[in-house]
Amino acid sequence: MPEHEYSAADTNVGGVPRSSYDGLRVALLTQHGKEKVLGPLLRQALGCSVELVRGYDTDRLGTFTRDIPREGTQVEAARRKARIGMELSGLPLGLASEGSFGADPVAGMFPWNLELLLWIDTQRDLEIVGLAQGAAAFAHLLATEWRAVEAFAEKTSFPTHQMVVRPESADGVPVRKGIDNWVDLDAAYRWALQQSRNGLVFVETDVRAHANPTRMAMIQRAAEDLARKLGALCPMCASPGFGLIEHIRGLPCSDCGGPTGEMRAEVLGCVKCAHRVTHERTDRQFGDPSHCDYCNP
Repeated sequence: MPEHEYSAADTNVGGVPRSSYDGLRVALLTQHGKEKVLGPLLRQALGCSVELVRGYDTDRLGTFTRDIPREGTQVEAARRKARIGMELSGLPLGLASEGSFGADPVAGMFPWNLELLLWIDTQRDLEIVGLAQGAAAFAHLLATEWRAVEAFAEKTSFPTHQMVVRPESADGVPVRKGIDNWVDLDAAYRWALQQSRNGLVFVETDVRAHANPTRMAMIQRAAEDLARKLGALCPMCASPGFGLIEHIRGLPCSDCGGPTGEMRAEVLGCVKCAHRVTHERTDRQFGDPSHCDYCNP
């Protein structure tokens, strides 16, 4: 058995398939250890075997250290990665992971991570996406002395979370990645200081999956979301991926009865056919007047 390929044998109970993908193999192109999380989880949930694909440098599609910019959207980048893995392996099923980092969507003040997993099934002509998002372990510092770097590293969970060091600025080159111990961090700082023309050294958290446990945990959450969707079959056409596609807002205001911005219902749908099911909200009948444009203009 190839390295990191997880067997799907003995995953069903009493001969009943665990999912539509029980016993099948799915190609995963990665060089950052994601198979260690995705393989066991999807084997347990779906009965499929995640096969690690080698032979292609995924950094060519974009890097978090900005050496190579990512082209297109997050979904498009994941699709390219999955298709390359499928081509190299010859498998009709492909899986790819793609992450993004920015500010949190509420206050815009805290680092935020959105993880996307794309599942491609060419035999069924399906693309299904798993998502997870939350607070990220991602920070940076522009330093002029070692003591500041040391304090920053301690604050950002180093060496559990690895570091990236570069001279001068956030785009300084060359760059040293994957720094996972104090000796190497000190050496990288001194190296960058010698390279720097302005006396500054830029230090940031390494957010590649294998170097950042917080991000790897988010990838696992995205895989759980993907597994739920792949295990849910459309009641009309039996295609995998039946699930939430839309929130309908307009829960009646408790004061005036008009529509508020709060969710009134959710729509479940199939990614293959046009079947849709609307579920009205049952936990609450009325919305807060603070979300009503009439009561709180």
